[in-house]
Amino acid sequence: MESVNGVIVENLVVRYGDICAVNNVSFHAASGEVTAILGPNGAGKTSVIEVCEGFAKGSSGHVEVLGLHPIHDHDKLTTRMGVMLQGGGIYPSARVCDVVQQFCDIYDKQCNADELIAMVGLDERRQHIWKRLSGGEQQRVSLALVLAAQPDVVFLDEPTSGVDVNGRLIIRDIVTKLAHDGCTVLLATHELAEAEKVADHIVIFDHGRVAAAGSIGELRKGHEYTRFTSNQNLDIADLSRALGCSVTRAQNSGDYNIAVVSTPAIIAALSSWLHEKNLPLHHVSSLESLEDMFSRIVAASENKT
Repeated sequence: MESVNGVIVENLVVRYGDICAVNNVSFHAASGEVTAILGPNGAGKTSVIEVCEGFAKGSSGHVEVLGLHPIHDHDKLTTRMGVMLQGGGIYPSARVCDVVQQFCDIYDKQCNADELIAMVGLDERRQHIWKRLSGGEQQRVSLALVLAAQPDVVFLDEPTSGVDVNGRLIIRDIVTKLAHDGCTVLLATHELAEAEKVADHIVIFDHGRVAAAGSIGELRKGHEYTRFTSNQNLDIADLSRALGCSVTRAQNSGDYNIAVVSTPAIIAALSSWLHEKNLPLHHVSSLESLEDMFSRIVAASENKT
């Protein structure tokens, strides 16, 4: 793989008539990294990615993919770019082995179709037709077609949508390996837990703008807290007094947030309070989840609009 500069987006604006779908967006997706594109529906994610893929034209701004223009240099990019669409775009009656072989022939990168099918965990489905596969299996076939290009840049749209646990592990390993081998990976997803496991860099969109961008560690900075799990309906006012800091209920039943970073003193005080009341302590963690981070950043962005 000869990835150059990854993907560069500078001051991109995309308008549809009077509607500004993307408003002065800038970010960089580096080669050898997974960049996750997150945001609510209608935030502008799809519009930006379509411009990067060369399937749509920006109203203004500058976009480079591997040092090339997505539209003017599209023929050069086609053989170096892998695009995984959520819909698949595959003929419904095509057999898995045939469609993967066809893509191997088109790209002519000396890929072995059987090896690609095995890589995505579909050996036993190689003779099945597309429309008879589950949604998750169809996603994995689509990923095999991306791999046939031996791409330098990959655009993945909801790759784990409808995929079972085993399939998610397979896709996660493939995405990680692509980046390790130098590929630029752009991952658009609503599966925040999956993004958290593979992303090196996060770009959060809201209302057509970049609300935040950085590594997960950078975006968490200053917002770490201690989360623990116990019985429902704890007396959080009493616990807050005992710990000397705020305790709130999380969205999940039985989960609570303490508004400080986990320290031995905090854990000891928490354990003591629960022990006195004969209550269990099931789990303790000290990092803000990507879901919490996403909710916080989007809420802050919406307050500014």
